[in-house]
Amino acid sequence: MSPRTGARSPRGAWARAGLVLAGVLAADQIVKALVTSALERGEERNLVAGIKLVNTRNSGVAFGQLQDGGAIVAVVIAVAVGALVAYFARHAQQPHVWLPTGMLLGGALGNIVDRVREGAVVDFLKLPYWPAFNVADASITIGVVILLVVMERGDRARASA
Repeated sequence: MSPRTGARSPRGAWARAGLVLAGVLAADQIVKALVTSALERGEERNLVAGIKLVNTRNSGVAFGQLQDGGAIVAVVIAVAVGALVAYFARHAQQPHVWLPTGMLLGGALGNIVDRVREGAVVDFLKLPYWPAFNVADASITIGVVILLVVMERGDRARASA
């Protein structure tokens, strides 16, 4: 919000989303580099209470769906990212929408970097009864939840106005 007018700056929202994107991307790539340097591909180590550190690859999308999907996976990712950017462009002035947008774009970009570099996404954390995942995946999941909350709050604010 601008201190003088009370208006929200879409430019400021893009800048904040960009900072979150950069932070998520950096954290994701740093942790993946640490894991791949410490563990051979396919190796796993017990951490605590059934949680394992692993070095595995996922050529599909969430939860291993569309494994080896190639072009289909690329199209699904491109459509999702395009829809998110379009939504953000129309709603950048909405309070806090920059946070989940940055988280989602940072997570998507982190996994895209892996796909370009390795042909698949590097996953490293394995919980009991859950597929292996990474920082980017966690950021995307949390980002979706936050985005839904932000959208719901925006809908309520518009309804009461």
